[in-house]
Amino acid sequence: MFRFANPQYLWLLAAVPVLVVLFWIAMRRRKVRLARFGRLETLEELMPEVSLGRVRLKFILLCLVVALLALAAARPQLGSKLREEKARGIEMMLVVDVSNSMLAEDFEPNRLERTKYAIGKLFEGLHQDRLGLITFAGEPKVQLPITSDYRMARAFARRIDPSQIPVQGTAIGKALEQALLSFSGQTEESRSRVIVLITDGENHEDDALAAAQRAAQQGIRIYTIGIGTPEGAPIQIGGEFIKDERGEMVVSKLNEQMLMQIAEATGGAYVRATKQDIGLDEVVREINSMEQSELSTVRFEEYNEQYQYLLLAALVLLLAEFLLLDRRNPLLAHLNIFRENRRRPDGQ
Repeated sequence: MFRFANPQYLWLLAAVPVLVVLFWIAMRRRKVRLARFGRLETLEELMPEVSLGRVRLKFILLCLVVALLALAAARPQLGSKLREEKARGIEMMLVVDVSNSMLAEDFEPNRLERTKYAIGKLFEGLHQDRLGLITFAGEPKVQLPITSDYRMARAFARRIDPSQIPVQGTAIGKALEQALLSFSGQTEESRSRVIVLITDGENHEDDALAAAQRAAQQGIRIYTIGIGTPEGAPIQIGGEFIKDERGEMVVSKLNEQMLMQIAEATGGAYVRATKQDIGLDEVVREINSMEQSELSTVRFEEYNEQYQYLLLAALVLLLAEFLLLDRRNPLLAHLNIFRENRRRPDGQ
């Protein structure tokens, strides 16, 4: 398989036709200037050591050097093959509530933005672990399957938004069921699988405890993080506060009891977020103390770089261009390498 690692540098090849046009203009202007002194044939006889063939060859070599340098900058690469890497770690599914209640502002700037910030910091404590991301409201959605690519995971975490789930509500049970189905299947030991649930605990849709019990049967621990305050806060969307059917302002409160029961049913732990620390650091410490399993990760191997050969060819051509003189070399004149018409001054 062939590819360019930096294809944007191929635009530098456009410099070659520009150089050709400039060279053609320069040669035309040279002829015009020489024509002012007399017939070109006569002037060539008066300057027998001048070699236009050498000038053209030097220019061709220069164009080749520019083209080779542009191709080298684009980093041509050949071949790739799959390899299997072994690592020890755990598989973690992050299950994040993105319902409207997560927009409550008892955490600054709101619960969801604080959660996204904490998730970004979470990756600093992970090494060989793999993780996936599920967001949920009335329905769950897998945003990122299990992966060890933390850069990609960080990018997906930054894009968490309530608009990702069109169905509003808070179906914690469905989200946990989806998480149970989303593990890779490459980790045979289920005790090395965990679910981290981040929510305010306001479940209005289903039986979350039943889903937690199924996780416990599979040996999967659930760590729950409650974000919000027991006193709660109103929910503001588009500058307006949400109101119920009676016209009263809706206040979203943290439901700690349910989150404690979910964690306890699976042997996990419940952590209550604070405005200073959302609690993910504590969860990571708990997870790092767990028994880790051997993970198999299949990745693409590095491509074989080819740019160095182009650089070597460019260096050789540049050296040849430097050593090639504009004028004929008297020592090599008898070879007539450039097939030039050589006239003697007497016209013979």
